[in-house]
Amino acid sequence: MNDSIRFILNGEDVSLSSLRPTETLLDFLRINRHLTGTKEGCAEGDCGACTVLVGRLIDGGLHYESVNACIRFVGSLHATHVVTVEHLAAKDGTLHPVQQAMVDCHGSQCGFCTPGFVMSLYGLWLSNEKPSRAEIEKALQGNLCRCTGYEPIVKAAEQVSRIRPSTLFDPLEKTRSNISSRLWAIGNRETVTVSSGDERLIVPGSMAALSRILLDEPTATIVAGSTDVGLWVTKQMRPLNPVVFINHLAELQAISAGDKGFNIGAGVTYSRAFSAMAAKIPALGNLINRIGGEQVRNMGTIGGNIANGSPIGDTPPPLIALGATVKLRSASGVRSLLLEDFFIEYGKQDRRPGEFVESVFVPYPEDGVHFAVYKITKRRDEDISALCGAFHLALDDAGKVADIRIAFGGMAGTPKRARTVEAELIGQPWTEQTAVAGRDAFDADYQPLTDWRATAEYRQLTAKNLLLRFYLETSGAPQELKRFEELV
Repeated sequence: MNDSIRFILNGEDVSLSSLRPTETLLDFLRINRHLTGTKEGCAEGDCGACTVLVGRLIDGGLHYESVNACIRFVGSLHATHVVTVEHLAAKDGTLHPVQQAMVDCHGSQCGFCTPGFVMSLYGLWLSNEKPSRAEIEKALQGNLCRCTGYEPIVKAAEQVSRIRPSTLFDPLEKTRSNISSRLWAIGNRETVTVSSGDERLIVPGSMAALSRILLDEPTATIVAGSTDVGLWVTKQMRPLNPVVFINHLAELQAISAGDKGFNIGAGVTYSRAFSAMAAKIPALGNLINRIGGEQVRNMGTIGGNIANGSPIGDTPPPLIALGATVKLRSASGVRSLLLEDFFIEYGKQDRRPGEFVESVFVPYPEDGVHFAVYKITKRRDEDISALCGAFHLALDDAGKVADIRIAFGGMAGTPKRARTVEAELIGQPWTEQTAVAGRDAFDADYQPLTDWRATAEYRQLTAKNLLLRFYLETSGAPQELKRFEELV
């Protein structure tokens, strides 16, 4: 057992033996370390003003990712390297090329969002020597600016990718070996328990330790990426005690591709899932690209998106439509069930005391099967879904519906299949007439609610229209699809 959270902050070793489980990295940086370059804008992971880099040893290599400090808990940082904007410039004050490019291209006006943009561009600079325009825009999805209109910032990214002097002092490249050795010395092999008054946080040293802890602490809050739990704290002011952090467990971060599908550990982030899955299941890759910004995708996990049971989680509908199964582990063993059966009702999942989501198996769509996912939001990028629908269709040799699975989020208290619609379509020829007739069956499957994201009427009509859209996309009728898009 260990009683201290240890990590590296820029170049300094940090050891904390007293720490509230819900203390955010943003507050720690600004209040405890007076590193005020990291700003608070939204406190919910949307604006990117708080962006920092976090480095971790993965598969023997040191990898850095941009994250939102406002919703990242300090307790999740054991054996990591945290890098803030203050660390970029040389000791003589010479700006890093990323910073200099922002100056040269007039990428800053009021300056409030600038440190966050610099850190996102720095993360891109470290990982991609020649990013395309699309890759630059993707890296900046999670950063908002009211002043510059983004074009100067994109130009700064393009400039810095063209100029990479070999003699450059880069604080991370020059110290990579040293940082790796220091992180390895800290390690994640012992369970860490840190208290602050009556509050406790626990960092399990192994999967076995996690199982024992959850058996002893059935009311503990499990935190992986904190992209959802972080808002419980920053927006709802909810006390969480004890908190068990699991984002460091290597067994939960494994993703493997077999002959029939992917096995995805519950700790696999959206970013890592995209890298592995996009080529095999392009529709899932397109969806992941629209989940939050890059910082959220670097933190959030597919297992967490499943485990929290949110009715508007983006990944459960497509995974249900694909026939995914979820594996649950506890001190007493392992059990598996269809993902659709994991969700019982709003706020309730089939997860017994002491159990946690260990992994999810996602089958590949078979040859000839049509699969599509539609995420409906008020803005295209970095927005929570009003509804999310997924369709999985197999036709027989006669062009009739042999099998179809339709799942929606945002239409009920849980992610849910449209069983009545499916029954209406199976055995019917896959025609526009069939799709139009099947629309009415949605009324038997869903009774959505009205909230600030969408009205019940909008959700119901949109779900019906998405069935028609899916038909048009799978029937080889581009003109009809264009007409449909113009109408809706």
